[in-house]
Amino acid sequence: MCVKDSEEVTPEIESLVDNSNINKKQSWPLHCEILHAQMDNWDKDSSLISSGDGISLCNSFPLDSICEDRVALERKHNIFPVLRSGEWSDIGGRPYMEDTHICISDLAKEFGYNLLREEPVSFYGVFDGHGGKNAAHFVRDHLPRVIVEDADFPLELEKAVTRSFVETDTAFAETCTLESGLSSGTTALTAMIFGRSLLVANAGDCRAVLSRRGTAVEMSNDHRPCCVNERTRIESLGGYVEDGYLNGLLAVTRALGDWHLEGMKVKGGDRGGPLSAEPELKLITLTKDDEFLIIGSDGIWDVFSSQNSVSFARRRLQEHNDVKLCCKEIVEEAIKRGATDNLTVVVISFHLEPPPQVAVERGRVRRSISAEGLQSLKCLLQG
Repeated sequence: MCVKDSEEVTPEIESLVDNSNINKKQSWPLHCEILHAQMDNWDKDSSLISSGDGISLCNSFPLDSICEDRVALERKHNIFPVLRSGEWSDIGGRPYMEDTHICISDLAKEFGYNLLREEPVSFYGVFDGHGGKNAAHFVRDHLPRVIVEDADFPLELEKAVTRSFVETDTAFAETCTLESGLSSGTTALTAMIFGRSLLVANAGDCRAVLSRRGTAVEMSNDHRPCCVNERTRIESLGGYVEDGYLNGLLAVTRALGDWHLEGMKVKGGDRGGPLSAEPELKLITLTKDDEFLIIGSDGIWDVFSSQNSVSFARRRLQEHNDVKLCCKEIVEEAIKRGATDNLTVVVISFHLEPPPQVAVERGRVRRSISAEGLQSLKCLLQG
């Protein structure tokens, strides 16, 4: 829940479903499909790209560096990750459930598009609504399709995702104009796995954490008024922070929806308002050391630190290697720790095997004994 002093939420209304039919089929050449997969060796460190504005891939992954023989070789040696996912939700201590999530193993196929590739584009998302569930359900139902239909999908995935977040937000604004009862907002975090590439897009305070040989690697930043960069952006756009809330109303600085809140967003302007729907992106190339990704709504992170969540999930996967059961255990543990918000978690494993035991290297300590102590020891041993 992100709205200050919210005691009552909008009554449940059935989420909108986009009934438009898509008859066209699109195909892309192989080199387009694997553009985001950097062809480094498994043992190299993964490269990280972070941007709040979106990134042009042509500067990062030159097209002439991609070769079909290289891709075929990597497939032969099983370098691409093997995906398994699970999810679990609970209403927690709230009177209404405003969280929702989605897991799509093949994004293009889901919406009738044909990619000429063996590895699908997988899509996972967690959406944490506030002021009602309608914005969260709208974004869940529409954002994946908008991404697939974007002209830059999948060649320039960052541009496509960034633009799709904003377009989905605008589409919800038009829906709210027609039916004011749908007014609400939602944070959104999505993860897309494209060959060996992992792209995380975040707007709000959901969080994605990667386990790399048991070490937590945060793949998103929480967008809250206490963040210095976010506060600077807010103030430059005419907003303010009061008692830790954006314009005294919201506990997050990025979200989709909330068009009914005065002074938060501006339609049609180049700069927009202080509440932004534009996601922050992080892109990495997965390596053999990357074990799994945890995506959770903010209720999870109220009681788990990033490292604690990785350590907890890793132990559970080592015990039973069941990703769905692992999600259930994370949510149950959050409730035991006193979580009061709605709770949603998605775990995506990149291997069929459970995470390996990591040997902890112990440093060598030099020990010494004084001459007097040595003499006493001799006497003791000699009786």
